Amino acid sequence: MEEIIQENIDKLLLFMREEAYKPLTIQELEEAFGIEGSEGFKDFVKALVTMEEKGLVIRTRSNRYGLPEKMNLVRGKLIGHARGFAFVVPEEKKTGDDDLFIPPTELNGALHGDTVLARVSAQSSGSRQEGSIVRILERGTKELVGTYTESKNFGFVVPDNKRWTSDIFILKSASMGAVEGHKVVVKITSYPENRLSAEGEVIQILGHKNDPGVDILSVIHKHHLPLAFPEEVMEHANSVPETISEEDLKDRRDLRDQMIVTIDGADAKDLDDAVTVTKLENGNYKLGVHIADVSHYVQEGSPIDVEAAERATSVYLVDRVIPMIPHRLSNGICSLNPKVDRLTLSCEMEINNLGDVVKHEIFQSVIKTTERMTYADVRSILEDEDEELIKRYEPLVPMFKEMGQLAQILREKRMRRGAIDFDFKEAKVLVDEEGKPTDVVMRDRSVSEKLIEEFMLVANETVAEHFHWMNVPFMYRVHEDPKEDKLERFFEFVTNFGYAVKGRANEIHPRALQQILEMVQGQPEEVVISTVMLRSMKQARYDADSLGHFGLSTEFYTHFTSPIRRYPDTIVHRLIREYIINGKVDNETQAKWRENLPEIAEHSSNMERRAVEAERETDEMKKAEYMVDKIGEEYDGMISSVTNFGLFVELPNTIEGLVHVSYLTDDYYRYDEKHFAMIGERTGNVFRIGDEITIRVINVNKDERAIDFEIVGMKGTPRRKFKDRPVVIEQPRTGRKKRGGRSERSNERGGERGTGRKFDRGGQGKGKGKGKGSASASASASASASASQPGKKDGNGNGKKKKGFFENVPGFKKKKKKRK
Repeated sequence: MEEIIQENIDKLLLFMREEAYKPLTIQELEEAFGIEGSEGFKDFVKALVTMEEKGLVIRTRSNRYGLPEKMNLVRGKLIGHARGFAFVVPEEKKTGDDDLFIPPTELNGALHGDTVLARVSAQSSGSRQEGSIVRILERGTKELVGTYTESKNFGFVVPDNKRWTSDIFILKSASMGAVEGHKVVVKITSYPENRLSAEGEVIQILGHKNDPGVDILSVIHKHHLPLAFPEEVMEHANSVPETISEEDLKDRRDLRDQMIVTIDGADAKDLDDAVTVTKLENGNYKLGVHIADVSHYVQEGSPIDVEAAERATSVYLVDRVIPMIPHRLSNGICSLNPKVDRLTLSCEMEINNLGDVVKHEIFQSVIKTTERMTYADVRSILEDEDEELIKRYEPLVPMFKEMGQLAQILREKRMRRGAIDFDFKEAKVLVDEEGKPTDVVMRDRSVSEKLIEEFMLVANETVAEHFHWMNVPFMYRVHEDPKEDKLERFFEFVTNFGYAVKGRANEIHPRALQQILEMVQGQPEEVVISTVMLRSMKQARYDADSLGHFGLSTEFYTHFTSPIRRYPDTIVHRLIREYIINGKVDNETQAKWRENLPEIAEHSSNMERRAVEAERETDEMKKAEYMVDKIGEEYDGMISSVTNFGLFVELPNTIEGLVHVSYLTDDYYRYDEKHFAMIGERTGNVFRIGDEITIRVINVNKDERAIDFEIVGMKGTPRRKFKDRPVVIEQPRTGRKKRGGRSERSNERGGERGTGRKFDRGGQGKGKGKGKGSASASASASASASASQPGKKDGNGNGKKKKGFFENVPGFKKKKKKRK
């Protein structure tokens, strides 16, 4: 029955999407489809009713059915804002479309997370569309977390999620005995209507908001993050063997005699990648990237696989990790622990001195890592030439030096083609056993973190390009070109600092943006310009189409290197096994993945965003808590953002607070949106992004994750003046294909996992696949790939060139350009 209804729905949607379609009555639709018999008519009516309930079609007052988008209506998800307004994100969003702005007066009872129908009504400012909610199709919030406020005969719960703007009324009998200040989980029993509040019942008391650990627990429940694994999953995990068998080695390439190492943080336990580098006789480098073969143990459709697919990613909170797969696998048989046999999927690449991958091969293997190295030790060997460590790891030291050389070559290749290289400061909040923050320390991305980044990224690119040219369904990591209006605003912003970008925003090459970053390196405005540039870009996401990666300036990119903590990587491994190892590229196999991959990609992208929000929330919460006992203390900081309600100031340890406009008492300050500045009407004083000031901490609200500052004084350095002649950034003359995708703030194995918020960084691979059991390609086989690579010719930068990350590595010599 359901299959027949769904079939009718699909046919109706296809019919109604035709250009010539005009709204028809049910009788006219019945005639158009040639429906016969009472049963057929009933199924047809059920399909229409279902479509109407879901908002897929609209019934007019004359009982005619049509599509919402053809009636000036939008179906989508409502994203609320703490200030009362909201946006509707359309489900059928076309490239370039904006979200629909909904004023507070036009919400009509809709709340954050609801699926709604909205009518497009007007243009509010610029090109932004406004609308009003005409129907709530489905409530998005069934449960939420908040703080209980007690009254005599009832109580209220104030939601932690400030996007949910309605408090929840709780009868005394439905409070579970909660008292003032308890953090609780509430089930919504009725939603706000007319002037009545939402109502609910307490279903779980997490503890008092001041109890140790309750704050993080509240965030976990707020974002519906899964804690314990289901019993069935744990039983399945416990049945996985702890050692590999002879049967496991069948058809695997034996690399156990190779010098292969892992390089990770000292406290890392899930070691999912290992590397080796060899200098070849022809002067090229052979790079082996060996990734834990998680897909061998996590079989498709198994309880572990189903749970991992739902979680989609590990989540790295301040005081804990919520893993994607059970620790018995992630820290055990799947972890590439030292001096034990482990199953891997390998990508071996031959790379020349220009950073080009001239040959590559993808295959299943078995390895035994020689050493478990730490970032700190590799850095000490390469940068400090620590004699004790050099002696301890003497057999490995020559390879580490070659790794440094190769990493610099790969990095220079990326920079030549125009990859955008953000280098934001990152901080880590240290907490004690009770979860109380003890310090906020800066993370150092040294040469060792950076070389692992380069190796992981070139492997990801090589794998992505390989499957692109195989022309089979695949999982890609994409980053679409920035929106034209946002880039235009950014270009206008940088003119305040004396930089002018030549050319149109809709034809921007990432190289032009990278040139700006090179020019501002070491300047007071470096962090500010980098931040505003990042905010001008889209988010990176997963997609079944190869839409390219703007930030990396590459056409092909995927995530292959972290299957322990990212489900898309596990899927990529599964596809490698399907297409290459098992040789299954038949129509049925491709049809299966063509149908399943878009849904997996969308869900994984959503779960990644959920994880990022939870990680950011706990980080900000603990930073605020760290500042509670710092009230009255003074610090130097930099204005990081200017709004109409005040100045945000960032301290050297990345903690950010607000100087509210009401604390600027020496004058009446006007917000200059064009120049991102506050200007005093009487004194002419100007506070602008990038200004260095001294602040005093005056208030901290941990629950709101808010820190308030007041200005004590300006730093003694002179105010930055505009350049007499702006530095002009020329667009590279080489064209690049316009593609789709979204911007990235998660790093590729640089520093501790899950903590970065940067772009992917990457190299470039080439080749077509061939053969069963392994895949390889040579430079000649991939000529068609390299011919279409964007940005092969270098655009000359006008600014000071960055010193190479690896130029202090022994044995690395920068090539001199030959005179023509």
